[in-house]
Amino acid sequence: MLSPIKGFLVEYALALPPLVLAFDFNPQGLTRNRSVTLTLGATPATRGGYDFALPTETARVAQGVTVEPESFDVEILLDATDRMNDDDALARSMGIQPELDTLRSMVEPKTQGPGGLQTLASLGLGGSRAFQRSQCASVLLFVWGSHVLPVFLKSIEVAESAHLPDLTPYRATVKLGLQVIEGNNPFYEVEKVRQVVGAALNTGRTAASALGGLF
Repeated sequence: MLSPIKGFLVEYALALPPLVLAFDFNPQGLTRNRSVTLTLGATPATRGGYDFALPTETARVAQGVTVEPESFDVEILLDATDRMNDDDALARSMGIQPELDTLRSMVEPKTQGPGGLQTLASLGLGGSRAFQRSQCASVLLFVWGSHVLPVFLKSIEVAESAHLPDLTPYRATVKLGLQVIEGNNPFYEVEKVRQVVGAALNTGRTAASALGGLF
């Protein structure tokens, strides 16, 4: 059985309150999703794509493609048991409620106040200008292992499994739906470079293995 490892969600903004969540999750419980929509040939002679013979002709096989942003489904564990056993006052009185409140704040729309400071839209503390009153989603950094990806938190599903006498939860499994923010931002650009390098290393290893099998 694999031991849980630490992951983090960090809000990439000047925010009030500053939002950071550390959590345990099992690497077996992370699902990555990516899909594309293809525009193909519509005539009976080109069902499934246009004709091609050479590698230089493959660009026209699908005349258009729409790539959906990558998404993650992550199951994390929030558990205050160890901290309660260590007589942590906050854990003994509030369990994991602060962590759950942090997640709710991460998914709640924000407004921008003076100086670029972001606050929860429900607090009504945005600036007087129209652009400061408009709501936006939080940009979060999803950190696990060597990966740091900018994401939107799209969904939260909480399954509480243990409670204090006043019904405050101190253990819960939480399912998070995350969407990667792709584009010209420094975090995604680093991830793409890592991806290209990894693919090149795999190609080199596969080629070496294939050549070794011939001799």
